[in-house]
Amino acid sequence: MTTTSTGTVTAFDESVGLGTITSADGAEHPFHCIEIADGSRSISVGTAVAFDLLAKFGRYEAARIRS
Repeated sequence: MTTTSTGTVTAFDESVGLGTITSADGAEHPFHCIEIADGSRSISVGTAVAFDLLAKFGRYEAARIRS
Protein backbone atom coordinates (compact mmCIF):
# COMPACT_ATOMS: atom_id res chain seq x y z
CA MET A 1 0.00 0.00 0.00
CA THR A 2 1.28 3.49 -0.84
CA THR A 3 0.05 6.79 0.55
CA THR A 4 0.73 10.20 -1.02
CA SER A 5 1.98 12.88 1.39
CA THR A 6 3.59 16.31 1.26
CA GLY A 7 6.54 17.72 3.12
CA THR A 8 9.90 19.44 2.93
CA VAL A 9 13.38 18.05 2.30
CA THR A 10 15.14 18.66 5.63
CA ALA A 11 18.43 16.85 4.92
CA PHE A 12 20.25 15.54 1.87
CA ASP A 13 23.81 14.28 1.56
CA GLU A 14 24.57 14.24 -2.16
CA SER A 15 27.81 12.26 -1.73
CA VAL A 16 25.94 9.22 -0.34
CA GLY A 17 22.54 9.94 -1.92
CA LEU A 18 20.57 9.78 1.33
CA GLY A 19 18.16 12.31 2.75
CA THR A 20 15.17 12.99 4.95
CA ILE A 21 11.78 14.50 4.26
CA THR A 22 9.75 15.93 7.12
CA SER A 23 6.00 15.75 6.47
CA ALA A 24 3.46 18.35 7.58
CA ASP A 25 2.67 16.31 10.73
CA GLY A 26 6.36 16.33 11.76
CA ALA A 27 7.12 12.70 10.84
CA GLU A 28 10.53 12.11 9.26
CA HIS A 29 10.88 9.79 6.27
CA PRO A 30 14.26 8.70 4.88
CA PHE A 31 14.87 8.41 1.15
CA HIS A 32 17.54 7.43 -1.36
CA CYS A 33 18.29 9.63 -4.37
CA ILE A 34 16.99 7.00 -6.82
CA GLU A 35 13.48 7.85 -5.54
CA ILE A 36 13.62 11.41 -6.95
CA ALA A 37 11.07 11.18 -9.76
CA ASP A 38 12.73 13.53 -12.26
CA GLY A 39 15.84 11.32 -12.38
CA SER A 40 18.20 14.10 -11.27
CA ARG A 41 19.52 12.24 -8.18
CA SER A 42 19.88 15.59 -6.40
CA ILE A 43 17.46 17.82 -4.46
CA SER A 44 17.97 20.95 -2.38
CA VAL A 45 17.23 21.12 1.34
CA GLY A 46 14.10 23.24 1.81
CA THR A 47 12.37 21.98 -1.34
CA ALA A 48 8.63 21.38 -0.90
CA VAL A 49 7.77 17.93 -2.24
CA ALA A 50 4.99 15.41 -2.71
CA PHE A 51 5.94 11.79 -2.16
CA ASP A 52 4.53 8.34 -1.63
CA LEU A 53 5.11 6.33 1.51
CA LEU A 54 6.43 2.89 0.76
CA ALA A 55 6.88 0.11 3.32
CA LYS A 56 10.50 -1.02 2.98
CA PHE A 57 12.70 -3.04 5.32
CA GLY A 58 10.22 -2.78 8.20
CA ARG A 59 9.75 1.01 8.02
CA TYR A 60 8.18 3.61 5.78
CA GLU A 61 10.40 5.45 3.32
CA ALA A 62 9.68 8.28 0.90
CA ALA A 63 9.35 7.15 -2.71
CA ARG A 64 8.50 8.77 -6.07
CA ILE A 65 9.52 12.21 -4.77
CA ARG A 66 8.13 15.10 -6.84
CA SER A 67 8.85 18.81 -6.39
